Amino acid sequence: MVGSLGGCANTVDPQGPPGELKGFGPGALEPWLLVDTKKDALILMQGGKPVKTFSRIAVGSSGVGVKSGRGDNKTPLGVFRVGWINDNSRFKRFIGLDYPNLDYANRALRSNRIDALTYERIRQAWSNGYTPPQDTPLGGQIGIHGIGHGNPGVHDAGINWTSGCVALDNSQIDALRPWVKVGMRVEIR
Repeated sequence: MVGSLGGCANTVDPQGPPGELKGFGPGALEPWLLVDTKKDALILMQGGKPVKTFSRIAVGSSGVGVKSGRGDNKTPLGVFRVGWINDNSRFKRFIGLDYPNLDYANRALRSNRIDALTYERIRQAWSNGYTPPQDTPLGGQIGIHGIGHGNPGVHDAGINWTSGCVALDNSQIDALRPWVKVGMRVEIR
């Protein structure tokens, strides 16, 4: 397991749809992150109100949508949680998401892209508040990060350059970091 989500294990509603997070998001008081790919922005939200907006994000070089698997360079749409934080990443800071979530695991099992054992590993980790295995055919290591020592000109030019993550420039990831905690809701739409 990559990391524990602490008290988030109880946020899974067994009666709700897979991946539904109760107590997080538009109706909650806790801050959460909205990645609005149509507005090209990452927005720190408090309930339904924006607190801070980070413009000019970069996403996967294949765009956004339903991620099919490792190496597709697509940023996955959906609702996730922050699974771990690396403040010494090659990308300056890396805020890891709990991808693949149950929605992606269910879809992959139905289409025979993963077997029942892999599905169960993902389901158990996610349901128990842990980051799902990052070594499945669905991919992993999806997160929000900076540029690090990369070329800021590529990012500033509006090129989608990541392998499936959401990228901010280095000053933006530093400004976002104090707000982020493990277990925080992240919605990519």
